Amino acid sequence: MRRRFQLAALVLFSVLLGVVGAGFFQPDDDFFAIRKNFTIFGNLYEELSAGYVDDVDPETLMRTGIDAMLGTLDPYTVFLDEADNEDMDIITRGRYGGVGLGVDRRGGNLVVVVPFEGYSGYEQGVRAGDVIKTIDGQPTDELSSADVSNLLRGAPGSTVELEIEREGEPGLLRFVLTRSEIRLNSVTYAGWIGEQSDGLGYVRLERFTQGAADEVRAAIERLSSEGNLEGFVLDLRGNPGGLLEEAVGISSLFLPAAAVIVSVRGREAETERTYRTRGTPVALDIPVAVLVNGSSASASEIVAGALQDHDRAVIVGETTFGKGLVQIVRALPYNTSLKMTTARYYTPSGRSIQAYTYGRDDTGRTSDAIPDSLRRAFQTMGGRTVMSGHGIEPDVMMSLGEFSELEEALVRTAAFFLYANRYAADHPALPDGFAVDDALLDDFQAYLADEDFAYNTRAERALDELEADLEAADYDATDDEIEGLRAELIDEKEADFERHAPRLRERLRQEILARYVGQTDQIRASLRADAQLEEALGLLRDPSALDRTLARN
Repeated sequence: MRRRFQLAALVLFSVLLGVVGAGFFQPDDDFFAIRKNFTIFGNLYEELSAGYVDDVDPETLMRTGIDAMLGTLDPYTVFLDEADNEDMDIITRGRYGGVGLGVDRRGGNLVVVVPFEGYSGYEQGVRAGDVIKTIDGQPTDELSSADVSNLLRGAPGSTVELEIEREGEPGLLRFVLTRSEIRLNSVTYAGWIGEQSDGLGYVRLERFTQGAADEVRAAIERLSSEGNLEGFVLDLRGNPGGLLEEAVGISSLFLPAAAVIVSVRGREAETERTYRTRGTPVALDIPVAVLVNGSSASASEIVAGALQDHDRAVIVGETTFGKGLVQIVRALPYNTSLKMTTARYYTPSGRSIQAYTYGRDDTGRTSDAIPDSLRRAFQTMGGRTVMSGHGIEPDVMMSLGEFSELEEALVRTAAFFLYANRYAADHPALPDGFAVDDALLDDFQAYLADEDFAYNTRAERALDELEADLEAADYDATDDEIEGLRAELIDEKEADFERHAPRLRERLRQEILARYVGQTDQIRASLRADAQLEEALGLLRDPSALDRTLARN
C-alpha cells in the first residue's frame, strides 16, 4: 500500500511541479500557495490511504483528485495515463500496430464501421457492418473500449483471431488477421471533380497528423502533373485538428513568402510567437475554396482563418467549432503525461476564434458561448470585416440542414446501420445505378415499422411535463386542449420522414455503399451529391463571382 501511494503521489507531484516550473517566476505569494496546498493535499491523501474505514485504491483516489483539479480548467487540459498516451501518439503521428479496422458500439454490439484499405481486415474480407462477437476468444460484450483497442493492437507480424456475425450467414465467420503498422493518412481522398479537362481538383483532409502538409503538397503536385489545375477545393469538414506545425505547413502551400499565418499568445507577453509561411508554395495563383462545418476545429480553423484573412480562399459551409486554444504535452513519470492549454491563437488579422469560456459551478464544468457584445470586428487584408469570438464564419454560409430528432433517434438505435446490413444480405452485389429512390426509402420506412421503431420528441416530453403539472394542480378543464395539442404533435411527427427525406436518403446511401466499396470509392460517390461542394465549384468556375465574394477590385 505504501509503495502504491508513493507512486501515485509522485505522479501528482510531477503534475504540480510542472505547474510550478511553468510559473517559476510567479509572485512569491503564488509560489507559497502552490507549495502550501500541495503539502495539504499530500498529507490528506496519505491519511485517507492509510486510515480510511474501507480499503482505498490509492491510484483510483489519486486519479479522481487529478481529474477534479483539472476539471476546474478548460476541457482540453487533461491527465493522460499509459493508454491515453498511446492514443495521443496515434493522433499526432497517425501510426500504430493493428489490423486496420475502425470499430464502434452500435445497438449494444461491437461492429466494424470501416475496414481500411490495404490492411489485413480489408484484404481478408471483413466488411463494414460485421458484428465482432469474440476477439482471441474473449466475448466482446464483456470488453470495454480500452480492452478492445488493446486486443486489436499489437506488434506488427503478430496475429489476432476474430469471430464475426454477418447478416445472412448461418454461423459465425472466423478470421485470423495479421497486424501491421497502420498509417492513418491525413489525406483520405485526392482527385478531380468532374472531368479532368475541367481543371478542378479536390483534397479531403481528415486530420492534421505528422506529415499532413507533405501529403497535401504531394496531392496538389500530382494533380498539377496530370492536368491543368485551374481551381482547387480543400475539404476540412469534420476535421477536428491536430498539429499546429502541419497547419502552418498547409497554409504555406497557398500563401506568399513571410505571410503571417497565426500568432500564439500565452499568459506572459514574452511568450507570444508568430508563425509565418515556410518553404515554396505550390498553389500560389490557383483559385482556392475551403469547405468547413461545425466539426472543423483547431488546426482546421488556423488554415481557414489564415486563408480568409489574406483573402486567398473563399470559405464555404457552416461556422466552425471555435477552438482557439493551444495545448502542449508534458511528460510525467511512469509513461503518463499532462496535456495542458498554454496559449490562445490569433489569425493574421488579430482575431481570436475561441467561441466558449469555461468555468465550474455546482453542476460541474460549464461552457458558455462568448456573447455578441464581446465580439470584435477585424479587417482582412482586402478590407472585409470578419468577427472574433465565434469560430470561422464562412464567406458563403450554406447549411446542409438540421440534424433532426428523427435522424438522431435513427442513429442512436443503429437503424441505418442494421437496415444496410439487411440490404447487403439481400443484394450480394451492388445494383447497377444504385440510388436511394422513393421505393428504397419506402422500404426503409416499412422496415422501421416492422421493428417497432419509436422515439419521443422534445415537444412531446414538454407536453407530458405540462400535463403532469396541470393534473397536479387539478386543472381538469385543460384536458381537451392537451389532447388536441397531442394530436397535432402526432400529425407533425408523422410528417418528419418526408420533411427530412434528403438527409435520410444521404445517410442510407452512405451506409449501404459502405457494405460494398472501400473508403476511397465511398468518398468519390459522396461528392456527386454534395451541395456545399457544388457551391464552391460554382465560385471557382466564375472568377468574377469569386472576386465579388472576396471583395477584390
